[in-house]
Amino acid sequence: MPHDLVDLVFDGQCGFCTRAAYAIKRFDRKARIRLHPAQRPGVHERFSLTETDTQQAAWAFTHDRSASGAESINLVLDVTFGTRLFTQLYRIPGVRSLQDRAYGWVAEHRYLLRGTTPWCQSHPNDCHLGTGTASCSLH
Repeated sequence: MPHDLVDLVFDGQCGFCTRAAYAIKRFDRKARIRLHPAQRPGVHERFSLTETDTQQAAWAFTHDRSASGAESINLVLDVTFGTRLFTQLYRIPGVRSLQDRAYGWVAEHRYLLRGTTPWCQSHPNDCHLGTGTASCSLH
């Protein structure tokens, strides 16, 4: 898993989510993370996601695994840093529920959190704004 490629589907209309995606790419020195705003044409079909799926959570996909919400962030961090530490910590009793609650809080308040220009504003040709708008929120 640490050497897999990961496709990260995130809310391209969310400045906080875009900032987090850019931060991940800065640490991704081996180019293992591929970013996909949920509003990009074809993303739902490519990853077999519904609009509701991407409105509820960020998603991460490897060749043999998918994860959403806090679990997706742990998977992305593992691949970014070439470790299994984050997903192993996530499996510790109590840690999963704590991270899921924290993810949920951040997701609900993401538009109040400091971000950057949302992906879909800075890459308007990459987004079809008729699709879902919130892939950070908790499901």
